[in-house]
Amino acid sequence: GRAIALHDCDILTYDRALLARLMYPVANPAFNYEFCKGYYARVADGRINGRVSRLLVTPLIRALKKVLGPMDYLDYLDSFRYPLAGEFAMRRGVLSDIRIPSDWGLEIGVLSEMKRNYATNRICQVDIAETYDHKHQDISMDNDTQGLSRMSIDICKALFRKLATIGVVFNQETFRTIKASYFRIALDFVETYRNDALINGLNLDIHEEESAVELFAENIIKAGNHFLDRPMETPFIPTWNRVISAIPDILEQMHTAVETDQNEFSPR
Repeated sequence: GRAIALHDCDILTYDRALLARLMYPVANPAFNYEFCKGYYARVADGRINGRVSRLLVTPLIRALKKVLGPMDYLDYLDSFRYPLAGEFAMRRGVLSDIRIPSDWGLEIGVLSEMKRNYATNRICQVDIAETYDHKHQDISMDNDTQGLSRMSIDICKALFRKLATIGVVFNQETFRTIKASYFRIALDFVETYRNDALINGLNLDIHEEESAVELFAENIIKAGNHFLDRPMETPFIPTWNRVISAIPDILEQMHTAVETDQNEFSPR
């Protein structure tokens, strides 16, 4: 195949058109795109969803801009309508040397790798669904190893690691400043989303929203401490180039395994 697509496996509103829209920009040989990121409105059952993207990622990026100053990388991330969408497609050649995080920083990590390896005019984003909903995770207020709490920490770590690779120096004072800036910006976003909800006849619980912001602010500090305390951590899955170097016949082994499964489990 010319292109590869990935999407979440818990989509409740899945439609084949979603995959077609996602694949089209990279599968069409008339286009020059190497990577396509999906986006969609996160509204379902009369509620505005997508809390981690709305209340953590976007305000955190804005806070990082304020604290660290203008950076192409942060402008690039801020340009995506839904940076945490699990739906993206790429041409086959992209996959060989992309380094993908092994935790909830996956989406930020993939976008970061594309920025590192390709010019931005080879990257696009496309609206792939009029309605979209998936199974929701608990925010997990009392346990930062589960749910959206763990996700928020992993995402922050992915951002901090990437910024460090391009020369940003972090210390505890930096993280405290980022957290303070984030908190104020995120509360302003809550007010904006409240107004959006009222205009569009949607439900938005201010207490839940601000509680999430408070948790995410706390987790920015936790992620920062983790980053400082574990300088030797290796967060990436090995690239396919490295895997093939270590196990030269890995692709043949996988092909054989798939054929075996098909023969065993396909309807007779």
